[in-house]
Amino acid sequence: VVASELGEREMSQGEDEVVGEEEVEYEEEENVEENVDDELEEMKRKVQEMEDEAAKLKAMQKELQNEAAGEKPNADETSIYVGQVDYDATPEELQAHFAQCGTINRVTILCDKFTGKSKGYAYVEFEDKDSVTNAVQLDSSIFKGRQLKVSAKRTNVPGRGRGRGRFARGRGRGFRGRGGYYRGRRGYRPY
Repeated sequence: VVASELGEREMSQGEDEVVGEEEVEYEEEENVEENVDDELEEMKRKVQEMEDEAAKLKAMQKELQNEAAGEKPNADETSIYVGQVDYDATPEELQAHFAQCGTINRVTILCDKFTGKSKGYAYVEFEDKDSVTNAVQLDSSIFKGRQLKVSAKRTNVPGRGRGRGRFARGRGRGFRGRGGYYRGRRGYRPY
C-alpha cells in the first residue's frame, strides 16, 4: 500500500510539472494570439483609412471635373476658322489683327508636315463665346494684302463625312487591266 501511495505521489508530481508546462505553453499561445490579433486589427484599421482616403480623393476629383466642365466652354465653341491667311504670317500678327475682338487664348497656323510651310489657314481660340461673334464680323477684312475668310469653327462629329473608308470610293479593287503588276512572258513590266 505504501509503495502504491509513493507511486501515486510521484505521478501526481509529474503531472503537476506537465500541467505547469502546458500552462506556460498555453500562456505563450495566448500572448502570440493577442499579438496577432493586435496586428490584424492594426492592419484592418489602416486598410479602412486608405479606403476612406481613396473615397475622399474620388469625390474631390469628381467635384473638380464637374467644376471644369461647368465653367469652361468647349474649345470649338470659342474658336474661329481663318482662311486665305498669308503664307508668311506669324501667330503674333494674327493675334494683333484679332485683338480688338476679345482675349485670345491661342493662335494656330496649320503647316505642312513635310515642308514646314503654312497651309494658308489658321484657328484662333478666344476666352469666351462673345469674342467669336465679334471676330466673325471681321470676315472679308484685309490682312497683309489678302482678304480673310472668317467663320465660326465647325464642330467635328465623330463618324460623319468620312465615307466608306480610304479605298472604297465607289469602285472595287478588281481587275486592273494591262498596267499594274502584270507578269507576262517578257518579265516584269510595271507600266
